[in-house]
Amino acid sequence: MTQKLTILFDLDGTLADTAPDLMMAHNYVMKKFGYNTKSIDEIKEYVGKGAAVMIGRSVWGEARKELSKITDKKIKDEMVKEFLLFYKKNIVVKSKLINGVYEFLKWAKSNNISMGVCTNKQEHLAVDFLKKIKIYDFFEYVAGRNTFDYCKPDPRHLISTIEIMNGDIKKSLMIGDSENDADAAKSAGIPMILLEDGYTEKKIDQIHHNHLIKDFVGVEKIISSYLND
Repeated sequence: MTQKLTILFDLDGTLADTAPDLMMAHNYVMKKFGYNTKSIDEIKEYVGKGAAVMIGRSVWGEARKELSKITDKKIKDEMVKEFLLFYKKNIVVKSKLINGVYEFLKWAKSNNISMGVCTNKQEHLAVDFLKKIKIYDFFEYVAGRNTFDYCKPDPRHLISTIEIMNGDIKKSLMIGDSENDADAAKSAGIPMILLEDGYTEKKIDQIHHNHLIKDFVGVEKIISSYLND
């Protein structure tokens, strides 16, 4: 049977508001290594490119004068390891689904729409999170930061996932909340649905998108227009 449509989702800031738990893990590590903690809004700006980038940017922002510490890969690796260990144990404490997500996933499943996740979270953490927040079974494939030798904004992250899902690039969509998702979708040549108030420091008009949504309430209308193409 020819697939009607393939939808790829980002995870953090798109399917779920994960910032509270990411902030808790981040601040735990920062306190342990003697750096200042961050607010929820600051954390949202760091999310999207993986734990190593988050830690690196955070430390850089707090300790520009301590170049030896910032450039010491061993310290950074230790911080990332501590972050991942803590986060894995506290991955779904305060995180919650974005409004309308569960209802939309049920609708898409009932309409035989194929769904996958493309996230810059490590694959095992993404799978663990999706299982614990009880939406894992909606997805045919989950591709994380370490699934391939490349990740968003590289378009191959999306293209390879679509291929594994036996989808058609011409019948695919990306739903995300940041420039990583948008740049990958644009380069892959697939429509981009952007969530407002995403985990990014960029403004909406700086991020490529074909559709803009506040949450997942009513997104069925947008998707239906692609089903009829």
